Amino acid sequence: MAILECKKVSKNFGGLAAVSNIDLTIRQGEIVGLIGPNGAGKTTLFNLISGALPCKSGTISFKGKIISGLKPHQICRLGIARTFQSAKVFNNMTVTTNVMLGSLFGKLPGLSSAEAKQITADCIEAVGLSDMSNVMANDLTIVNKKRLEVARALSTRPELLMLDEVMAGLNPTEFAQAMELVKKIRAKGITILMIEHVMKAIMNICDRIAVLHHGEKIAEGTPQEISSNRTVIEVYLGEQVDAQGK
Repeated sequence: MAILECKKVSKNFGGLAAVSNIDLTIRQGEIVGLIGPNGAGKTTLFNLISGALPCKSGTISFKGKIISGLKPHQICRLGIARTFQSAKVFNNMTVTTNVMLGSLFGKLPGLSSAEAKQITADCIEAVGLSDMSNVMANDLTIVNKKRLEVARALSTRPELLMLDEVMAGLNPTEFAQAMELVKKIRAKGITILMIEHVMKAIMNICDRIAVLHHGEKIAEGTPQEISSNRTVIEVYLGEQVDAQGK
């Protein structure tokens, strides 16, 4: 069953077509990767889905309901959450407070204080920040700020989670932990759409991959199909990669 459908979605910035006639369907329970060169339109598409930007044309539907035109908080309460390429946390608040805000203003309004605290603690534990729950977000490393963003997004109780380059800049240990976290999130029944430049991540955990270039979708398929697609190799990969992203 399709959980998200983008039909002929376009967005211009002046004379620049940042996203042009994108068709993309995400099925429930999938992990779908979104790749392409810098400036290809990946984050713009995230902004359109999440309501941060209005579409110029086309429609975006979530579980059969058209959401293009809704405000970000309305879309969040329907069950879509996202992270950002550059972590956007509340630096003057603790880890716990950052995540609790997500639980209080997310998909399940009217939570009791006890319920919000439990959701918050569970999400902080899921991303491995339990021992930093009282640390100010400003004192976290960039990697841990990204984890905090994931925890806050999870605390809204999403059905679709959009991850924007959560693997960037990680060392091998952190990378392995991030891979496991994405798999655990999917195991909880959450569908994932992820922007990523780390091919090892994309090739190992995605069911399907869509490739953008100059705002247009130039390819879509399984990791095996994308890794051997001549057009994708020429405009993005540079060389053929195997199913492990090597």
